[in-house]
Amino acid sequence: MKKRLREHLTLLFVALALLIAITFNAVAHTGEQVFFVYIIDVVVIVVCGIRLFKWLRKEVTEPMDDLRESIKAVANGNFDRILDRDSNDEIGEVSQEFENLRIKIRDNVETRNKLDRENRELIGNISHDLKTPITAIKGYAEGILDGVVTTPEQQKKYITTIYNKADDMARLIDELTYYTKIDTNKIPYKFEKVSPVEFFYDCVEDVGLDLETKGIIFTHEQHASPNDIVIADVEQLAKVVNNIVNNAVKYMDKIPGRIRISLLDEGDFVKFEIEDNGKGMEASELPRIFDRFYRTDASRNSGTGGSGIGLSISKKIIEDHGGKIWASSKVGKGSKFTFILRKYQEAELSDE
Repeated sequence: MKKRLREHLTLLFVALALLIAITFNAVAHTGEQVFFVYIIDVVVIVVCGIRLFKWLRKEVTEPMDDLRESIKAVANGNFDRILDRDSNDEIGEVSQEFENLRIKIRDNVETRNKLDRENRELIGNISHDLKTPITAIKGYAEGILDGVVTTPEQQKKYITTIYNKADDMARLIDELTYYTKIDTNKIPYKFEKVSPVEFFYDCVEDVGLDLETKGIIFTHEQHASPNDIVIADVEQLAKVVNNIVNNAVKYMDKIPGRIRISLLDEGDFVKFEIEDNGKGMEASELPRIFDRFYRTDASRNSGTGGSGIGLSISKKIIEDHGGKIWASSKVGKGSKFTFILRKYQEAELSDE
């Protein structure tokens, strides 16, 4: 813009210099000639002035007014006003910088609003789902205190129910605590060399005992090499398996319920599969099940309570391990969750 302004001013000064020279030259002639020279001077000056005024208005005043209005819009919370200026001058550069700032502020505000909505939804979910076990615990405890329980069998049933409900509450609180860590990327990973086969059998032992108490038939298959190694955090991977299994139990609608865990060799990867014969999901739901707070049961009844973040946490953990997780399902038939992890290879790691 400075260059163009200098060009316009230079042109104006040259025109004025020429007019002055012509005017002085015309003084030596008759008065009539001087009058016409003055007329020409005035016309040329007016034309140059109008041209300079239009240029200043187009190149300076209007862009500055547009920039000022955009600043006001952003200050008032309106981030949709686009500042469109393609020139390469100083004002164009300032406008482009402001436009980049507007987009960044808009994106930050939208992200913050989204997180606020998710946090409110999370608090609402946790609050709702804590009420159910608390109500059950109070009811069964009052039954014991009021002498309703008269046999050892009833007492065991009541105490087992209280324990299970308290365990549900602990799980919800753990998810809330873990959510705050995953949301700020502060998951305390402890990566190490892990045998997938050993990890598989540890999970089988842990999950099998729990599913047995819930009356669910549990089977497992192992087809990987005991020499395979992955780099992983055992505790976090176990959380993935438990989240998926708990999700399967939550949506189990068959008697007997069945859950199968498999470990497979997939070349450079090992693959874990967790399959159930539960209610299944619509194909349209599969792309969203790993989203935060997404739940296939909008009614949120007591049988399918939960914070709605278990699968999103699982996806985050697997991706942080450099793996991939997905699901397949058929309504009325059940669901299968699969995740893969790359095998550890000394040569590749040394090259890196």
